[in-house]
This record gives sequence, structure tokens and C-alpha cells, in this order.
Amino acid sequence: MPADLSLPRAPSAHDAPAKRSPWPGLLLTAAIAAFAFLPRALTGAGMLNPLVLAILFGILLRALLNLTGKGLPAWAPRGLALSQKTVLRLAIALLGLQIGMGQIAEIGWAGVVIALSCLIATFFFTRALGRWLGVDRDLSILIAAGTSICGASAIAAVNSATRAPEEDAAYAIACITLFGTAGMMLYPLIAALLPLSAHGYGIWSGATLHELGQAVAAAFQGGDAAGQTGTIAKLLRVAMLPAMVLLLAWRGARKARASGAAQAPLVMPWFVLGFIALMTLGNLVDMPPLLKAWANDATIFLLCMGLAAMGLATDLTKVRAKGLRPLLVAGGGTLFISALGLGLTLWLL
Repeated sequence: MPADLSLPRAPSAHDAPAKRSPWPGLLLTAAIAAFAFLPRALTGAGMLNPLVLAILFGILLRALLNLTGKGLPAWAPRGLALSQKTVLRLAIALLGLQIGMGQIAEIGWAGVVIALSCLIATFFFTRALGRWLGVDRDLSILIAAGTSICGASAIAAVNSATRAPEEDAAYAIACITLFGTAGMMLYPLIAALLPLSAHGYGIWSGATLHELGQAVAAAFQGGDAAGQTGTIAKLLRVAMLPAMVLLLAWRGARKARASGAAQAPLVMPWFVLGFIALMTLGNLVDMPPLLKAWANDATIFLLCMGLAAMGLATDLTKVRAKGLRPLLVAGGGTLFISALGLGLTLWLL
């Protein structure tokens, strides 16, 4: 057989991204993440959540690049993919260090019942509302997770199981940010009209508001005792994140098998294992306060990097195509969890 004397294939433009260094894209998301901290640092306004600003800045930068006709630079995609997957999932695993089982015990059995009841009921109510309004299944799941558990962090984690388009994740984060921020401002005004103790107000805030920052900011407006209680109640909901991701991954694998897919194994996401391991470590080992504070700051920064990459991957034209029905789902879910949490708090406390 004659030897193959053909010349090696010349590298094409499609080969370039795989050979490029991820560092430029990583540095871009790190720069956006750092910039997302500035508004709150300069103004002290708690509503300027860096997580929300990071994805917003990413979306705006992508829209600006599209308007100029340039799009994302060729050096960016590999680093953005690393931020959006590995970095984001590492940050979610690090959230486990924030969960203290001893702290959760301090809110009492009634607080635990209220928080868990709100989480479970809201997730299923929001999913049912999404089906009734004809909203895409994956998008309604993301909105339900963000409303019932912990906002943008839950949406990012659950998206790893649903594998929904980035536009769905961006839309879901925008929805829960809008209604969660409204709740953060309205809760103190509503509480002033109700017979709620500081403990009860903290439970209501922590058990129902979407983002950790929103829940903490609202709860502390009722005083230090309310703020501490609200923080613990919110962290209890965050602790349920691994169970939610595993449940959705299991359902996805089961549906794939039912549809005749050749292989549909249930794969344990590594960041879920990391979350559980770090939560266990944090409860077994007494971490120095300085180290714990550093870990919390690093977690938020890495989350911002991942969300910035998610924003840069978002096409606004696809977001607009979703229409207003998902917004109605998020609004309905927010009203449901707020009313249910308030009713249970007034009844049990």
C-alpha cells in the first residue's frame, strides 16, 4: 500500500479556540465580578447585590459587543466556559461552609417546619403555575428553584441538572431578582402592620425571600435578633440545594431512559458531593472566624465570575422571545411563598 504523502491539514479557525489559553476569558469574568462589588461598596446599598450585577453587566457587555458587530472576541470562549462551569460549580460547593447545623437548631422546630414547608410547597406550586400558563418546563423549574431555595445560586446549580439554555437561566435570575428586591423593601412596611415578634419577622423573611442578601437585608431591618434568625432560616433553605439538584438529575435520567435513550446514568454532580463534604467539615471543625469570612467572600466572588460568564453567553433577543408568561410565574410564586410563610408564622409562632 503506498505511503500517504499528503501534507498535514492546515489549522482552521475552528481549531483555534481549543488551543487558546483560558486565562484571558477567566480574567474577563474576574474583572466583571470585581466591578460588580463596586456599587454596593461605594453606596452601602444592600439591594445592589453583586451576584445580580455580575450577570447584568455580562448581559450588557455582550449586547454592546453585538451592537458593534464584533461579538465575543476569539480569545474569550474557552475561559468563559471554564468560569460558567468549573468556577461556578466550585462556588456552589463552597456554599456548604456557610451551613451550621447548630445555628439551624436555634430557630426551633416551628422555624424549621415553616422554612421547609415554604420551600416544598412553593416549588410544586410554581411548577404547576408554569404548566398552566404554558411556560417551558426547564424555565419554570429554574424559576421554581430560585423562588423556593436561594435565588441565583439555586438557578445556577439546578441548571447543571436541567441543562437549559443560558437565556432561560438569565431570565429566571432577572425574575427572582425583581420580585425578591420588591419583597426586601416591602417586608418591613408590612411587618409594621402585623402582630409579629422579632423572631417571627426573622423567620418570615428568611423562609420566604429569594436571595440570601435580600433575606438578610430585610430581616435586619427588624433588629439584630430578627436579622440573626432570618439568616439562619435562609441558610436552612440553602442546605436543601443538593437534594433539589439530585432529585432533578434523577428525574432527568429516568425520563431519558423512558424515552429509549441508550444510556441515561444518574451521575452524582461533583459539586453536590463537595457541598455536602464542606458542610460536614464546617460542622465538625471549628474554623477561625477570619478563615470563614475569607471563604465566604471567595464564594461570592467565584459565584459572580460564573454568573458574569452566564451573562456574556446570553442573547437578549432570545430572552425577549420568552414573553411575559414566565414573569407571571415568578410573580405568582413570590406571592405564594410570602403568603404561605406569613400565614404559618402567625399560626405557629
